Amino acid sequence: MDPIRLKDLLGRVSAGSLSADEALEALRCLPFEDLGFAKVDHHRQLRTGFPEVIFGPGKTAEQIIEIARRVTGNAQNVLITRLAAPEAEQLQRVFPSVSYSPHARLAVIINSQPEISGRGLILVIAAGTSDVPVAEEAALTAEFVGNVVDRVYDVGIAGIHRLFAHREQLRQAAVLIVVAGMEGALPSVVAGLVDRPVIAVPTSIGYGASFGGLAALLAMLNSCAAGVTVVNIDNGFGAGIAASLINRA
Repeated sequence: MDPIRLKDLLGRVSAGSLSADEALEALRCLPFEDLGFAKVDHHRQLRTGFPEVIFGPGKTAEQIIEIARRVTGNAQNVLITRLAAPEAEQLQRVFPSVSYSPHARLAVIINSQPEISGRGLILVIAAGTSDVPVAEEAALTAEFVGNVVDRVYDVGIAGIHRLFAHREQLRQAAVLIVVAGMEGALPSVVAGLVDRPVIAVPTSIGYGASFGGLAALLAMLNSCAAGVTVVNIDNGFGAGIAASLINRA
């Protein structure tokens, strides 16, 4: 349940148009609902400002659908990350309005259009086209939780002049998410050009010695540009939420 619905509920009780028993029934599933295989956290949006997110891997399609059904039953929007195409197809049969990005492996069910709560623009930058799936996970997550998002893709340091062509967008951004694999140098370059928070996202893209993104992760952690914040390998979702929190502050 989100703050707007809760305030409306309490207002109706105060005005006498809703009984205490009816309000109790509406609040019965707070703070969570035990489904046996999952405890659905209906209270998370009240605590953190973000609704519960469903992580797809390790769950059956039936489990994902049931969790989504319980969340949407409280009129909340639903975000499902790392959702494989077969499970997405089954989800779409139950929720025809679901929007699915196979590129980002992310699905959303929108019950009410998110209000723009971010104060500025979040710019998502991807070093290479191979990094775009992780970048899109970050971008779509940030949009889902109420931010204006712009994208600049395929501007890695192998052709750094491509990045410089977007200097104005870099200056306009309130927060920047920079996604890169290989040697992971792009966040350091971007952080040296702007006076805004930079969230670096290492990806598992690269040849053998990249060690599945570990080389990029270590490069970003050892950035010579001050103030670069680093999330886990391929964690576009985490970057999108972190950027949103910064953009709300």
